[in-house]
Amino acid sequence: MTSSTRSATQITKAYENALGQLDIYKCYKKSPYLSNKHSSYFQVYAELLEPYRNKPITFIEVGVLNGGSLFMWREYFGAKARIIGIEFNPLAKRWESEGFEIFIGSQSDGLFWDEVFNKIGDVDMVLDDGGHTYEQQIITAHKCIPHIKDGGLLIVEDTHTSYFKDFGYPSKYSFIEWTKMLIDNINSRFPSVKASALPYKNSIYSISIFESIVSFKIQRNKCFESAPTTNGGTSLNAKDFRHQEIEDKLSVISRNFEKFRWARRFKKSLAKRIAKLRIAQLKKYF
Repeated sequence: MTSSTRSATQITKAYENALGQLDIYKCYKKSPYLSNKHSSYFQVYAELLEPYRNKPITFIEVGVLNGGSLFMWREYFGAKARIIGIEFNPLAKRWESEGFEIFIGSQSDGLFWDEVFNKIGDVDMVLDDGGHTYEQQIITAHKCIPHIKDGGLLIVEDTHTSYFKDFGYPSKYSFIEWTKMLIDNINSRFPSVKASALPYKNSIYSISIFESIVSFKIQRNKCFESAPTTNGGTSLNAKDFRHQEIEDKLSVISRNFEKFRWARRFKKSLAKRIAKLRIAQLKKYF
């Protein structure tokens, strides 16, 4: 065994040991029915979902056919939680006999979602572990966000499909590209930023990006337009140095160009030249 292989094995063992300490992973292993998850998901679950345990929450999971995850969530969240499953295969109805609420329909059907929420009302969390296509993920998010209570979450799993050719990659309409637009949308709460006119900025307070998972925090009362404030303290009238570097560069270039009469006509483009230089320096980080 090479040193690199030993190192990788040690890391794997260390991760497995850490995984085994998580309550959510213990619930996963305890479930009597099949559930398939990726190993990196459990640390994300623990980080996001711990505050909701043992509380009277309503939790929806999309994609529950074999039932294992339903039992995992019930064990993890506790007896006060209302667990609802969304599934396309009618066989999932069998889990109603175990005390779960099951709705059969397509997650890419907006009318289906309207029917679901008309029956169950607003919820605390939605976890999308459904079909993982772009339209399924985006339509599910679009229809669920208005019905998630303040302080709640929308968690979309398996977002790595946005990079799979079988799912249409590359595409500007992938779920990850849509998420990038929502980042623009959130930043458009700042008055002078007009990057996106989508309506979600009034509901989505923050977005957390994990490997293969995107989580949206819903908190409407925190989604307000930003405004400048001051604490009214004493000012030292200090010079703002934020733009000093660019001013210094312009000054040096301008002095050098003054030595050549033929260069005078280019003075107006100095700022653009500097901007291009800055972009060139930044490209290696993208």
